[in-house]
Amino acid sequence: MNSGILYIVATPIGNLSDLSFRALETLKSCDGVACEDTRRTLKLFSHYGFSKPLVNLYGFKEKAQSAKILRLLEQGKTVALVTDAGTPGLSDPGNFLVGEARRAGIPVLPIPGASAPAALASVSGLAQSGFIFLGFLPRKKSKIKKELESSARFRLPIIFFESPYRVVETLEIAKEVLGGDVSCVVGREMTKKFEEYISGTVAEVLGKLSSREILGEFTILIQPK
Repeated sequence: MNSGILYIVATPIGNLSDLSFRALETLKSCDGVACEDTRRTLKLFSHYGFSKPLVNLYGFKEKAQSAKILRLLEQGKTVALVTDAGTPGLSDPGNFLVGEARRAGIPVLPIPGASAPAALASVSGLAQSGFIFLGFLPRKKSKIKKELESSARFRLPIIFFESPYRVVETLEIAKEVLGGDVSCVVGREMTKKFEEYISGTVAEVLGKLSSREILGEFTILIQPK
């Protein structure tokens, strides 16, 4: 029996209408879906009026659940991997499953779509020659400083994710490491109803964020000198 196919399906980062036609057709036709959070995935499916069997890959369940999915794939079933938002594998669950599928000789195919780093890069005016994506930074200040210092050596824009609870603190560290006068673009609640972009120097962006209530998820781009 031929093995099935594991599809890596990008889902909207906020606006549910951003799901591509090919992604929708793939999700509707597959035998099952591996997801990060069943509640978020069910919301997407409900919006488009269909349902599929779901397997939760989040946290400590990932390895055990990946084994179940691999058995389905080995039986010739097709499975789509999705996360809560954006492209799976970019600071999201799924890399273990993808690696195991490849080692087993199972075809792994991407269904491209929304990606917060690419979306922010496209509106920044700073990333024509590429960028470095760091995902979520470490929590310890010393490790954040080390990661920013190491990445800055390439002189490319640095893009990373941050929560509303840590964004000011992280930008303070970036100011200390990279300088307050370097260019910065922050995307908040990207593609959603209260979508916002703040640009300027790191010091200027910090000033704008420090004087207000901070809500929503952030994607940040900083251009080192």
